[in-house]
Amino acid sequence: MLVLGIETSTPQASVTIGSEQGIIGSCTISRGAAYGEFLLPAVEFLMRQSGLTYRQLSALAIGLGPGLFTGMRVGVATAKTLAQALSVPIVGVPSLDLLAFDARYTAKVICPVLDAKRGEVFFAFYRQVPGGITRVSEYQVGSPERLAAEFDAQGSEVLAIGNGALLYRAKLEVAERVELGTMTHAFPRSAALIDLALPRLVREDFDRLFDIEPMYMRRTQAEINWDARSLR
Repeated sequence: MLVLGIETSTPQASVTIGSEQGIIGSCTISRGAAYGEFLLPAVEFLMRQSGLTYRQLSALAIGLGPGLFTGMRVGVATAKTLAQALSVPIVGVPSLDLLAFDARYTAKVICPVLDAKRGEVFFAFYRQVPGGITRVSEYQVGSPERLAAEFDAQGSEVLAIGNGALLYRAKLEVAERVELGTMTHAFPRSAALIDLALPRLVREDFDRLFDIEPMYMRRTQAEINWDARSLR
C-alpha cells in the first residue's frame, strides 16, 4: 500500500512516499520556496526518482496542524485535491501527534510544543503505550508560563520537544522536572504520517474528504482586526 504523506503546518514542510515495507523517498524544506511552490514539484520529484506514477498511490495522509494558517491551508487543499483526482482514501492526523510519535521510546511524559506566534504555543501531553503513544490531554494553546505550570502539574518527568520548546527554553526550564529536546525533534515529519496512517488505512478507518479541515485552535489575526474595526 503506497501512501503519500504531506506535512506543512510549521516552517518546515515535508512530503514522503512510503509503505508497510518502509520509506521510499522524502523531501524536506525549511526556508526559501513557499508551500505552494514546494509541494507538487517535490511530489513529482519523488515520483520520478522512484519510478512511480500517481496511479500507483493507494492513499493520502495529511498533517492537520495546529500550526501556521497558510501552511495548513495549502497542505490540506493539495491533499484533498490529489485524493479526489486519484479517487483514493485520505487520512488526517494532528501534527502534534506526529511530533509526539517521534519521541515514543521515552518513558517520560511526552509534550510536543509548537510555536503558535503571538507569544503562545500549541501543546498536548502523551504517554508511551505498546506500539506507539496515547494522548492524555486536550490539544491546547497558551503562554509558555502556563505550559511550565502544566509541566509541574504532571507529577512526573516530562520530555518537551518541538520548535516552541526551543524558542521558549528559558521560560520552560523554570519547571522542575522537564527535559527539553533538540533540533532533531523540532518539527513534525511527513515520514511519521506514513507510520500513523497505515494502521488506519488497513482497517479502512478513512476520513471523509469534505470532513478534512485544518486544525484551527484560534482565530486569525485578520479576523481579530476585522472585528476590531467593526466595533469602532
